[in-house]
Amino acid sequence: MRSDKKILEVKNVSKDFTSKKICVHAVSDVSFDVNEGETIGIVGESGCGKTTLGRCVCRAIPSTSGEVIYYTQDGEKLDFLKADKAKMKEIRKDIQMIFQNPYSSLDPRMTVIDIIREPIEANFPHLSKDEMNQLCMDMAAKVGLNVSYLKRYPHAFSGGQRQRIGIARALVIKPRIVVCDEAVSALDVSIQAQVINLLKDLQKEFNLTYIFISHDLSVVEHISDKVGVMYLGKMVEYAETEELFTNPKHPYSEALLSAVPVADPDFVMERIPLEGEIPNPANPPSGCYFHERCRYCTETCKNFAPELKDIGNGHFVACHRAEELRLKGFSKTFSFSQEKMKR
Repeated sequence: MRSDKKILEVKNVSKDFTSKKICVHAVSDVSFDVNEGETIGIVGESGCGKTTLGRCVCRAIPSTSGEVIYYTQDGEKLDFLKADKAKMKEIRKDIQMIFQNPYSSLDPRMTVIDIIREPIEANFPHLSKDEMNQLCMDMAAKVGLNVSYLKRYPHAFSGGQRQRIGIARALVIKPRIVVCDEAVSALDVSIQAQVINLLKDLQKEFNLTYIFISHDLSVVEHISDKVGVMYLGKMVEYAETEELFTNPKHPYSEALLSAVPVADPDFVMERIPLEGEIPNPANPPSGCYFHERCRYCTETCKNFAPELKDIGNGHFVACHRAEELRLKGFSKTFSFSQEKMKR
């Protein structure tokens, strides 16, 4: 259940990928807080740094700079990025990841029970094999997998079943935080709904905290408590889900929301096309990274980078003109009544 107890602080995290010739700024100075039991949605165009941020948060890849402060169950504050191997070995079980592609994230040479048992063997080696297998079967049943299938190999399963295997592998050691990297993007729409409902049910049962990375805004609105919008490696807006979807304050968020399909043939959404291409992250523009595609661009935007500021009620925006623009709010059929949409 969502609480006001903080479990994670992401502070000024950056990640650069360097070679002899170029340096790509994949994530630039991103900060946000996560409370226990809530779901944080991270959205943006492909290549904006969502996945890289998620992998930095769980230390799947090392960050260039910043802090990821984790609050343990004992109340200890620990920086994931600076913890030594012994300490990470101790707390690694507390943060797990569900990967994007259920076809490539499972080892084709391992049976399902071996895949699910692997994190148990790494974190609880004192358990007997029978105890490990029982934990695997219990978790398989919880995620909707037939336990009689556990001796099969991944190629024998559909995409939805494979994603359930990935979820079982991530949750079998009872983590506190789960990074879901495009966990449903490779699935059919009907299977997406099943997996999303499964994630929500498991969150209630185990009091899980999710960082949910996706480019599907309708999915993010359905599952998230708060949403962060990323553009070219930077967080440009961060707010409660309802606040962001009904009252976006950044021009990029406005354009993203205007592209969401509405399940009403009589309602015509005002589309806001984004001109031009995403800038090269190895050579980002000066000032605001979005100014070359922004219809509200000023000279200030071209020369000075905006800071992510709280404009009230926990709504953070990185835009020089956020308070004066009064951008139009957007609505969708599952958020508002038909009457309100047609006004």
